[in-house]
Amino acid sequence: MNQLTRELLEGPGPLLLVPDAVLLPEGPADDTAVVVADGSFRTVGPAAEVRRAHPRLGAVRLPGHLLMPGFVDAHHHLTQSFGSALAFGEPSEIFRRVWVPLEGALDEEAAYTAAKLAALEALRGGFTTVADAGTRAAVDVDVVASAARDAGIRCVLGRVANDADGTAQDGRSALADAEKHLARYDGDPLVHPSLAVSIPEAATPATLRGVARLAGEAGATLQIHLNEHLAGVERSLVRHGLRPLEYLHDLGALGPHLLAAHATLLTPRELTLLADTGTAVSYNPVASAWKGNAVAPALTMAERGIRFGLGTDGTRGDGFRLTEAAEFAQRIAYGLATGDSSCGAGWTWLEAATRGGADAVGLGARTGTVAAGLAADFLLVDVTTPELALSWDVPWELVRRGNRDQITAVFVGGRLRLWHGRPSAWDGPALVRRAAELARAAVGRAPVTRVHPTSTAARGASTAARRGSTAPAEAGAGAGTQPVSRPAPGRSAAR
Repeated sequence: MNQLTRELLEGPGPLLLVPDAVLLPEGPADDTAVVVADGSFRTVGPAAEVRRAHPRLGAVRLPGHLLMPGFVDAHHHLTQSFGSALAFGEPSEIFRRVWVPLEGALDEEAAYTAAKLAALEALRGGFTTVADAGTRAAVDVDVVASAARDAGIRCVLGRVANDADGTAQDGRSALADAEKHLARYDGDPLVHPSLAVSIPEAATPATLRGVARLAGEAGATLQIHLNEHLAGVERSLVRHGLRPLEYLHDLGALGPHLLAAHATLLTPRELTLLADTGTAVSYNPVASAWKGNAVAPALTMAERGIRFGLGTDGTRGDGFRLTEAAEFAQRIAYGLATGDSSCGAGWTWLEAATRGGADAVGLGARTGTVAAGLAADFLLVDVTTPELALSWDVPWELVRRGNRDQITAVFVGGRLRLWHGRPSAWDGPALVRRAAELARAAVGRAPVTRVHPTSTAARGASTAARRGSTAPAEAGAGAGTQPVSRPAPGRSAAR
């Protein structure tokens, strides 16, 4: 598409868009048009009928393009973008060694820039909505809200209500602040308030019950990391005699308002609890592979009618690669052993990344689908590329062969936000340059502890071990990080 088309798409609207095809809930539809007005889809239907119904609107033809819903990232941490690479090669529960120290080192500018950088990456990857699970940075959460608005992405914005993890706030102030947060963004076009508790043990029973009640009454989402790591499950069993999800059920905190992040370690009984209570799950396949203990049983969830979406957990902001990872993880963990060659098929993972994700984060009535009355959050995908031009099964091809380079345009709330990978209304490269400066300073002062060295140091240690010499001491795992001593490859460490 040329510059003239871009200028038309940037116009005030209403817009009558005629792509080659539109991805509807029932599948891709040819000869279909949409009218976008006041931030929403006003009409979706056969192109000839739509044009007759809107004779005063000039049709904007979009040859070679598929119009599809934007992706929904059901689990993110926007202010952690400065340390994304610090998670590589690390064992589980890195939040204790990496994320909490890093976010604690962010001032207001750094937190804003980190969040806007994460939003830019998300937009480039086709995400039109992100669910932020709350920041630990000592800044007003409105800093994150401003970054999302300025970037032009829809954000389900969590406020952390921890009161049992060494924080200064008590349960009463945590609930009061939570209630204010829910009211603060009422009616905001892009920011949707949510509550968050990092892990169940980070809040007292009274606060867990209280935030669940507040979220349920407000129709908002409560985000909690649940059943992600073996260590967390075992701590809960020792402390409560119950697994984390069972513990929340015992408190009465499960329900349609709750979004369980990860949920990788689930018993059959816990799957039943999720199904019976309507609790939603964020299935985060890349995060589980990079630093988890298991793959969430997403195919079983789909079969049991458990609500779930797909989340990045801040790993990489590419919606197409996320859908591929979701399908591939199920194939490796479950499909190969049972001879399931389909593993849900392409449409399962596209739905989980769009409509299912919107439902999981509490926005199913607002976004996630190309339908009249919903927000015009959508992508224009170039289907003339070598990967997609010879189309036989569009959902499968998008999952297996799609990538963010094929995204020509990203719209959020009916406005063009990204054009060929660059923001349409602000300077993306300038943000990246400033982020690089601030990240060096933030990581430099953060007491981050890494178990795994840098790739260069690890390769040197491995080479030295093969030669039978003593591995050189790690010079540093990166500015501001503290490496942990560990045995040479092939030797066991004393515990």
